[in-house]
Amino acid sequence: MASVSWSEALFPVPMQRVAVVVPRTAERDAMACLAEAGCVDLDRAGGPGSPGDTSSYQDPQARAALAATAPAPSVLQQARHADLLAGEREVTARLGDAVRRGDVAALAGWCPRAEVGPLGARLAALGGALVPMAPPGGIDPPTALRHTGPVRGACSSLVTAYGTPPYPDLDPSWAAAALYAVMFGMMFGDVGHGALLLLAALGLAVRRPRRLAAWQGVWPLVAAAGALSIVAGLAYGEFFGPTGVLPVLWLAPLHAPVRLLLSAVVVGAVLLLLAYGAGAVNRWRERGLSGALYSLSGIAGGSVFLGLAAVATGAVGHLTWLVAVGAAVAVGGVLLAAVGLYAGTGRGLSGLLQTGVQLFDGVVRILSNVVSFARLAAFGLTHAALGAVVWSGTTAFARHGPAGLLGAVVLFVVGNVLVFALEALVAGVQALRLEYFELFSRVFEGQGRPFRPWRLPVRRSSEVVP
Repeated sequence: MASVSWSEALFPVPMQRVAVVVPRTAERDAMACLAEAGCVDLDRAGGPGSPGDTSSYQDPQARAALAATAPAPSVLQQARHADLLAGEREVTARLGDAVRRGDVAALAGWCPRAEVGPLGARLAALGGALVPMAPPGGIDPPTALRHTGPVRGACSSLVTAYGTPPYPDLDPSWAAAALYAVMFGMMFGDVGHGALLLLAALGLAVRRPRRLAAWQGVWPLVAAAGALSIVAGLAYGEFFGPTGVLPVLWLAPLHAPVRLLLSAVVVGAVLLLLAYGAGAVNRWRERGLSGALYSLSGIAGGSVFLGLAAVATGAVGHLTWLVAVGAAVAVGGVLLAAVGLYAGTGRGLSGLLQTGVQLFDGVVRILSNVVSFARLAAFGLTHAALGAVVWSGTTAFARHGPAGLLGAVVLFVVGNVLVFALEALVAGVQALRLEYFELFSRVFEGQGRPFRPWRLPVRRSSEVVP
């Protein structure tokens, strides 16, 4: 697959509305071609985006396959070729959605633009064509995020676990993975524990142990989380707890909790500002300038947030001018949001009341979301405190001779195993919660339709034994 530029990588795979047009005598061969290419999301009878439209979704439990050429009925009746029988049923169902005029049959669907040329050439060899069409009004194309390579696939899975982004929206896969690793690292800052995560990522990458092979796809995320945990551990001076092996390069969490707390809130504020920026871009691409300007997840909400942040900063720094500027920006954002919210109501007194309630809820959520990032410090402190408890017990045991030394080793190992398991789980869940509820809720307002190309494994005649 051709490489894409960084600007193209910011958005989902470009889609083209297409019609698969073939002679009726070549329908079956064309379906085998489509199944093998696996790059066309075929419409069902209800139409794309209609209620109940599965958009070429195939149950993975069906285990259907398709012979390159239509097998004889006697072959399909054999038990060992049940997969081919299921494949022929799939072909019959898909062809049931075709439109026929005279000697020509046509199926509509969506295809990645990069695949239109190669697939069109394959269909031309059968006497058919892949005809680009204008997209139907009011229906967005299906969304396909880029999954090339294990790293990109792991990043995309973090987004798709939340939902399918609408087709016009940004693809935040890389940013989501980076921010997840940063937040995880702040809560799990320990060089020793981060190194263990890197070892775990290596084990997943090589499928060891085999019982965890199903988790192989997440190894890049685990590795990134481990690397950022090591970075945070170096800043905190933590190596399997406050063992004194490493110097404190920035702050010791238990000795400067307030500073860590303020740092977490500042980090959260920066992340929220980035989320508002991405949300404004998405609203612009979805609904134009008005969508970006008046939305609480766009410019209006971002202005309220930025203004309140300026007011808080000015109050702390005794900067009257910054307080005044921040208040003006926040009020401007509130007015923009009020206009947008009121436009979506039934107008009149009830519309004003509804607007007031939604506006109050939106402002309160902005304030609570900033405070929510304090958990980056809270769980970082918890991790450091548990490590300190284990290290304190270890050093206490070590003072009581050989038997105490043995107990110290056991306590150090078992304690760190428990701290690692507990805190890795907590940090993983909390980082995911912050990403989904505080950040993605601003980036996305709705969900798109996933790209589900129709594909079946195609077996050559040599593989189909009569």
